[in-house]
Amino acid sequence: MENWANRKTLILGRNEMVGLLEPHEYNDCVEQAYRMHGEGRFYMDPKGHIVLDRFPGEWEAMPSYIEEPHAAACKWVSIRENNRENYNLPTVFSILIYTHPETGFPLAIVDGSYHTVMRTGSAAAVSAKWMARKDSKKLAIVGAGHMAEGALATCNAVFPWSEVRIWSRSQDTLDHFVKEQQPKYESFEIKASTNLEQTVRGADVVVTLTPARGPIVMADWISPGTHIAAVGADKKGDQELEGRLLKGARIFVDDIRQCRTDGEINVPLSEGLITEADLAGEIGEVVTGRKPGRTSDEQITIFDSTGIALQDSATVPLEYERAMSAGVGIEKKMIST
Repeated sequence: MENWANRKTLILGRNEMVGLLEPHEYNDCVEQAYRMHGEGRFYMDPKGHIVLDRFPGEWEAMPSYIEEPHAAACKWVSIRENNRENYNLPTVFSILIYTHPETGFPLAIVDGSYHTVMRTGSAAAVSAKWMARKDSKKLAIVGAGHMAEGALATCNAVFPWSEVRIWSRSQDTLDHFVKEQQPKYESFEIKASTNLEQTVRGADVVVTLTPARGPIVMADWISPGTHIAAVGADKKGDQELEGRLLKGARIFVDDIRQCRTDGEINVPLSEGLITEADLAGEIGEVVTGRKPGRTSDEQITIFDSTGIALQDSATVPLEYERAMSAGVGIEKKMIST
């Protein structure tokens, strides 16, 4: 029997998390999270929010348990909207704690920022795999921050894109993104634009990654057959898509309990533009084969991704395994016996 009293906890910073997994492996892990969700083989409550008026932003608490891989994790996310301007710090800090389910032993405490960038990108990528048209060639990414890096890498593992477009209000942000990301990709040129309509018109897959508090992607811009991964909205009042776009679209969510209050559907639901009966279901039902992702090439499909804790517990075991094999990070004895 393993001597747990002598085990140490692995501590990993952001730089040590980078490169542990390939983009397609993040996709596989997130797909497994959705599969377990669809089969009901998990335990997870909707993410908890702590909001203080004195600090613009919020905290999020995201615990979960998944049956395969047999794992439990909790992510603690701090969002502070004035950090860059006032303190030259990232807007988002994320710490992920990975625990052994039977003993509760803390196997690892790791930076969750890069992990979240990649597994969030995988949410869009997995939805495209299951819902986008199989001949999809043109990708549009709305928002050019850190999350766009993960979305591009993981979506590139799903489709051979002939054209990739990216939008931001800031030309400086776009220039930085292209400078950092273009060298990684030879099969397409990243076309950057501050014109949002121009970016999304004619795209086969649109990934939205902004904190917009009102619609920025208009229904008239979206062609029949487009798949939209709406990833940005993750708290009450957030909205990126014009409500009219959701009427008549085939909509799947990651977790209805969370999406009804935090997701892209939260505003259209509160306004009575759509009802929960208008939703096709949860993505886990698609991955498990219970429902088709799309039913025609002309259909507009939408995936409302709020980001579920199950994505973390499905991914961190493999990250931990790779880190231990590579001998990176610091091992620290956290308990005394």
